[in-house]
Amino acid sequence: MALDPSCRSTAVSAELVPLLLFSTNDYLGLSAHPAVKAAAAEAAAQVGCGPRSSALVAGFTSEHRQLELELSALKGTQDALLFPTGYAANMAVVAVLAAQPQVVVLSDELNHASIIDGARLAARAGGQVSLQVYRHNDMGHLESLLAAVPPGARCLVVTDSLFSMDGDFADLRGLAALKRRYGFLLAVDEAHATLVCGANGGGAAEWMGVGGDVDVHIGTLSKAVGAQGGFVACSSQVRALLLNRGRSVIYSTALPVPVVAAARAALRVSRSEPWRRQQVWRLTRLVSQRLGVPAASPIIPLVVGDESASLQLSRQLLARGFHVPAIRPPTVPAGTCRLRVSLSAAHTQAHVEALLDVLQEELAQLPGARLAVLPHLMKAQQQERPHHPLAASGSNQHPPQQQQPQQQVDVSIRSKL
Repeated sequence: MALDPSCRSTAVSAELVPLLLFSTNDYLGLSAHPAVKAAAAEAAAQVGCGPRSSALVAGFTSEHRQLELELSALKGTQDALLFPTGYAANMAVVAVLAAQPQVVVLSDELNHASIIDGARLAARAGGQVSLQVYRHNDMGHLESLLAAVPPGARCLVVTDSLFSMDGDFADLRGLAALKRRYGFLLAVDEAHATLVCGANGGGAAEWMGVGGDVDVHIGTLSKAVGAQGGFVACSSQVRALLLNRGRSVIYSTALPVPVVAAARAALRVSRSEPWRRQQVWRLTRLVSQRLGVPAASPIIPLVVGDESASLQLSRQLLARGFHVPAIRPPTVPAGTCRLRVSLSAAHTQAHVEALLDVLQEELAQLPGARLAVLPHLMKAQQQERPHHPLAASGSNQHPPQQQQPQQQVDVSIRSKL
């Protein structure tokens, strides 16, 4: 695949070079799996893209409904609703559930922008919405905000389960305990944890044994599922509410049928090939051990601090065949610029070892450069986890080691530098 940033329809004149991608969210390597590609191709051959209309008009097919039912089964909920993107799903959940008199939305400070935008949309729509932000994963601070909520007001607490830039997990057990005490509605965005965590791939809530305490499970089909789109797994009542009041689903064209077919195939593969989850976690431990940095998930922030040094390190890795993006403000706070390494089951141990060798070489050549550790990541590393991210709730056992099949999904592209 040739990458042309200018998007011009011109012939590629520069020589193409192979790149290993450590920059995508395709955590299980399903986007190019043969079964996923075959499902999309077969659906396209049969129906093209399917009815081009909103779901409420003519765009909803039996394929869409089957995918919703499979997602609700994955999350252990009554029902589910598809959205065009994960961003649209977050926008609808917060905007709809907060569009009532006297609603207080309490949001983790590191939540995705779509959650904040949803609260703003609810306020502009006439709702009496108070958006309050609690310090990252600080259950004491959140409880103090809950205790100060005016009598009669409704509360919606919303959080990412796996944070996309720091790679750490929300304290979902702590949130569940507070919910039992204060009775708020709990919405969890499992975009980066779905299919990655839990014995069945149900996400961080399944892993931590609190899936039943979550009222609204938000997710995406464009990360570990390897397709496109978003979803909300919830009760049938909440689904009906979102379908009838969620502007981002009402006024959006339904997902193309080949995309839906690809997502359904990916869910089947995730069940039949559990080695993929095990592989990505083995690679996560390898990076942590080699670099001596905390790695709570396949999202590993290598914090350099200085913006120019981060950009230079990213460029040097690119020149040597590794695509690892530099993340800088406003995405992350000033002084915490980093390389965001994203691992996939499609990576082999040799891929990761090669990246680490080159990374350590390039770090040694940058004057004064060293990897820093964010304080909350160090704290999280020191706290004992309830059990391994792939284990069933209540189990303290690591999953059995399985031999990875020889077949690998390609994580390389050919690009002009």
